[in-house]
Amino acid sequence: MTPDERESVDETGREPVGVGPWQGEWPADERFDPELLRDGDRRNVVDGYRYWRLEAIVADLDLRRHPFHVAIENWQHDFNIGSIVRTANAFAAAEVHIVGRKRWNRRGAMVTDRYQHVRHHGSVADLSAWAAGEGLAVIGIDNVADSVPIETATLERECVLLFGQEGPGLSDEARAACSRTLSIAQFGSTRSINAGAAAAIAMHAWIRQHA
Repeated sequence: MTPDERESVDETGREPVGVGPWQGEWPADERFDPELLRDGDRRNVVDGYRYWRLEAIVADLDLRRHPFHVAIENWQHDFNIGSIVRTANAFAAAEVHIVGRKRWNRRGAMVTDRYQHVRHHGSVADLSAWAAGEGLAVIGIDNVADSVPIETATLERECVLLFGQEGPGLSDEARAACSRTLSIAQFGSTRSINAGAAAAIAMHAWIRQHA
């Protein structure tokens, strides 16, 4: 167990979140981690998973993950990927797919990548072939001229939500691989919102329709 998993202190320097050592007789359930029971559980997990082994949490999540996937192009080591993984974990996405460079910035994931399945594809073509084999529609999320507002769209229950790089958005190859492209309504002066925020909005749109 790493220090990042054991302890989480916010930027103000306050005491760690979570719970201290287990009080009373230890539970016999094999899902519980003896080290966490002894030392306390400071991980970034919901209360229902306190003191559970990491493997037990993943196994439990696997029983109820949603059938949507999230994919993001990673050609420039996008710092948003960690945030997207964290949000995918919060919404119990089936998997997160990294397209392009295999290495990605895990800082924003806040260790949630240990609980969330993450798959790598070397190219958009690889992702597209995998999705076709799984019977998943690939839906692009980008504010481009021919996109349809996500607020009025019906999302397929089994799908891949595909996002582009921060700044340029979806590559031409990615747009060509999508069955359609959806946009997120904006009303201010900025050209776009960051990929992490866009992914959270799109995932929640799926949740509202299907969960």
